[in-house]
Amino acid sequence: MNDAINPLDGRYYSKTRALSPYFSESALMKYRVMVECEYLISLSSLGETGLRKFSKEEEKLLKNLFEGFDDASYEKIKKLESVTNHDVKAVEYFIKEELSKTSLKDIVEWVHFALTSEDTNNIAYALMLSRSLEEVLVPEIEKIIIKLENLANTHKDSPMLARTHGQSASPTTFGKEIRVFSERVAKQLKELKRAEISAKLNGATGNYNAHLCAYPSVNWPEFSKNFIGSFNKDHEQKLEANLITTQIEPHDSYVFIFDALRRINTILIDFNQDVWRYISDEWVIQKINEKETGSSTMPHKVNPIDFENSEGNLGLANTLFEFFSRKLPISRLQRDLSDSTVERAFGTALGHSLLAYVMLLKGLEKISVNESKMARDLSAHPEVIAEGIQTILRREGHSVPYEKLKELTRGKQVTMEDFARFIDNLEVSKDLKLEMKKLTPESYTGLASLLASR
Repeated sequence: MNDAINPLDGRYYSKTRALSPYFSESALMKYRVMVECEYLISLSSLGETGLRKFSKEEEKLLKNLFEGFDDASYEKIKKLESVTNHDVKAVEYFIKEELSKTSLKDIVEWVHFALTSEDTNNIAYALMLSRSLEEVLVPEIEKIIIKLENLANTHKDSPMLARTHGQSASPTTFGKEIRVFSERVAKQLKELKRAEISAKLNGATGNYNAHLCAYPSVNWPEFSKNFIGSFNKDHEQKLEANLITTQIEPHDSYVFIFDALRRINTILIDFNQDVWRYISDEWVIQKINEKETGSSTMPHKVNPIDFENSEGNLGLANTLFEFFSRKLPISRLQRDLSDSTVERAFGTALGHSLLAYVMLLKGLEKISVNESKMARDLSAHPEVIAEGIQTILRREGHSVPYEKLKELTRGKQVTMEDFARFIDNLEVSKDLKLEMKKLTPESYTGLASLLASR
């Protein structure tokens, strides 16, 4: 859209549109209609109230109101909202108007029976969040994990200079360092997927006041639990009934979800920054697209823009997730409305996350590992085998080996010949000297290859 002020709905819409069915204003109305209609069907099936039993055709008619929800449905609700100035009430009136034209016209006053708007809203948001995770975000994160695992396996034996504090350190392999990230993300994704999103259906202050007043013999907590659980069929990301609430479900489970996503995003920021450095060192090469321009003034440049874009969007998403986690669990007394406008920003946070995942995957498709450059840079730092030599000498009980290697190497440029002379001057056995001389930067990678292919 040319007039969009949010880049997710403008510049990046082609990459984030998969979330539109879950977090657009139209989607919110659709899910509200779904909750209201499914609630009617459940009340009818209960058989313990004055609501008559619906026929299969009538149940289908109700389901069609949300399954067939379209632009015309949305416009009708927005027109009603312009009069009511209450979005959930507009949904109620929309359903009543639609049912008044059918065989269900006799039950229109059962629409929104004994409910508060937050009963409808919180279940709608729980569904939107659970479905978007299951169908869009989790699959995208899984693609990243698979891509990283493949990269780790391909380069599990590719020796690479490690850096700690920005300084040369004991060698590793490129594959093992990539495996670190795939493992980290996979652990957090496991936590995310097992999370259940809480929802409530218990009236204006959480006590089933209106429900019990009308039908005191009905077990309303059990009905509530069964109704919320009914949305779990054929879905991995589950909803869980919260039976003890104020007017609002306190959103603690949302915080669990957002914190899990924030942790995943933070890991991926770390990954983007490492890849950026590898590209800067020319250990990773980006494929050239002849039609693209890297810089408006420097013709030679191939910028790591996909990883930079991903990093920026992950940061934006995390800023919102952090705010959600601080804001949403807090509501004055039995409720205030400050969470309502915040919930409408869920799609923005998730949209920036999705965009970041898409751009990261795009970046990964365009890179290759420059093993020869990695090998040259590793061989230029023979000092990294000092750890191995002093450790072998420690094993043999040799006097102050660490201090001797420190004197040889710290703050100096050493060569393999320097190490050979150092070893030759040691008063140790010939076999021990041969053992130490076998150490090279390329071979001194420990179990990195095995760990990378784990």
